[in-house]
Amino acid sequence: MRASVTLLASAALVAGCTTSAERIAHVDAVMERYAGTVPGASVLVLHDGQPAIRRAWGMSDLESGMQAAPSTNYRLASVSKQFTAAAILLLAEDGRLEIEDPVRTWLPSLPEATAPVTIHHVLSHTSGLVDYEDVIPESMTWQLRDADVLRLLESQDRTYFAPGSDYRYSNSGYALLALIVERASGQDFPTFLRERIFLPLGMANTLAYVREGPPVPNRAWGYSLVDGAWQRTDQSQTSAVLGDGGIYSSIEDLARWDAALYDDRLLSRTSRALAFTPATATDDPTVEYGYGWRITGQRLWHSGETMGFRNVLVRWPEQRLTVIVLTNRNDPEPYRMALDIAEPWLRD
Repeated sequence: MRASVTLLASAALVAGCTTSAERIAHVDAVMERYAGTVPGASVLVLHDGQPAIRRAWGMSDLESGMQAAPSTNYRLASVSKQFTAAAILLLAEDGRLEIEDPVRTWLPSLPEATAPVTIHHVLSHTSGLVDYEDVIPESMTWQLRDADVLRLLESQDRTYFAPGSDYRYSNSGYALLALIVERASGQDFPTFLRERIFLPLGMANTLAYVREGPPVPNRAWGYSLVDGAWQRTDQSQTSAVLGDGGIYSSIEDLARWDAALYDDRLLSRTSRALAFTPATATDDPTVEYGYGWRITGQRLWHSGETMGFRNVLVRWPEQRLTVIVLTNRNDPEPYRMALDIAEPWLRD
């Protein structure tokens, strides 16, 4: 059966996919490895504002036998960064902060070496801030929060390079942005996201998860393949850091987020342009970076990888096409799968 689906998908691509049945067969073939009693995936293809594909494969919870669904919430990992960037842009629109503010204006306990670092540098990964994962002492055994990242960086009176002079992807920076959101807004980061982004857009089941807060509804648990068997590997020491990757969401809620990126319902045209305009080259010659978004030509995207989860959201705004792939397993990275899924729509 799977072989016939794959052949149908291949034939459809050669001919140029024109029917919904051919497109569905193509996506089924791409997602074949996620079917069955294995950690699963949820996939959404949005075209002209409508869901062309809205499907799930495999399991969200192997232990309980719960199947993945379009409503399943996955930890987004670094796909979360676009929401952290949006929170900063909203506060800039409110006049609560300026994008060119020095980070130490809001976090004065940072060391002197970080004095030249601005919010713009942090948003665009050009800050040179030290990676907090590399300086966690053996004595710090608890699960870290964003405030712990600040404490770690307080001891690092150095940067990797002069701020603004180079690019280095920085989870540290986005953890600090979450703290800046809190100080500029007077709200904790999960509350700000919920009240200013998630609820206004109807993303009722999306949240920045903290253990003392509400549980994740329809939660997917993360898994890794270890010695040929799937083992639950849902949390690491850095899983509770919110600004760089702590949001849970579903393809259903992310459809609402995608729709809001086409108009002014959340962010102004100016803010969206800041997010989607290249601010820097990266270490990949095919990719530039805006604010919370990777940019490859006209393609806007971000992937997310963390213990037990691999995700990607890819947008082609000119074609009004978006592909979202959320998975609860440690491999593979789904960016190439998303491009493969999109091919029939991009060909037509």
